[in-house]
Amino acid sequence: MRIGIIVLPDQRWRVLSERWRRAEEYGFDHAWTYDHLGWRDLVDGPWFDAVPTLTAAALVTSRIRLGTMVASPNFRHPVHFAREITALDDVSGGRITIGIGAGGFGFDAAVLGRPALSLRQRADRFIEFVELLDLLLRKDRVTWQGEHYSAVDARNTPGCVQLPRVPFVLAGNGPRAVALAARLGQGWVTNGGAEPGTDQAGWWRSTAEMAARFADTGSSADRYLVLDSAPIFSMSSAEHFADSVGRAAELGFTDVLTHWPRESSWYAGSESVLESVAAALPALRTQ
Repeated sequence: MRIGIIVLPDQRWRVLSERWRRAEEYGFDHAWTYDHLGWRDLVDGPWFDAVPTLTAAALVTSRIRLGTMVASPNFRHPVHFAREITALDDVSGGRITIGIGAGGFGFDAAVLGRPALSLRQRADRFIEFVELLDLLLRKDRVTWQGEHYSAVDARNTPGCVQLPRVPFVLAGNGPRAVALAARLGQGWVTNGGAEPGTDQAGWWRSTAEMAARFADTGSSADRYLVLDSAPIFSMSSAEHFADSVGRAAELGFTDVLTHWPRESSWYAGSESVLESVAAALPALRTQ
């Protein structure tokens, strides 16, 4: 079991730089940040872009893997994003993993003033985004004309440090997203797929169903679980975190993700719990 932590980009760098350093010092296997223009009720507070945040994080760390959890087609174009990924991979010395999702219905989907997409249209766009991004990172001089994106003689020189390209961790619970992750992802990530308002036991039942759905694809890709999609924050206590990791392992997940505790609102918790979890990481990995 590998254990990762998500650091929200909601503080100035003088605060966040220490969190990224500590994530590596604590021994987490990977560290991630959200890719949004604003997120839920935090949209009115400080918020910073994922790409420069990860670039800076790469410069204050040396070993830990870094990534987006998850990149959003709501406001990114594969041609430009491919260039950003290539730069991140170079600056980090090949430590970047790109999580990609379909893009939500919230602020990111509305702020640019574009027409709202249906669930099917979002799935179509997600598939096209990933397929084109895959080509752009593996091949030079790509020309593409799709329903949502186009590219004309797009270049990828010098290419990624990681070959044939940086790893993709693809998010989704529906059949098409799961199939895409099995086909083009080096990893699949789920939030458990439970309906809003589901209790803790129901969330684990839904997560088990999602795990079985991906297992049915026969893919050997890594399987990531975002623990904090559950009703109870994974870092509410060190004991609860350990129990969550153990249950995820039983369901076949190779990786779990938690969040850096915040003072209030989303993922509110204590950094003392984080320190206890960090001290227990070697034992947790064996679950």
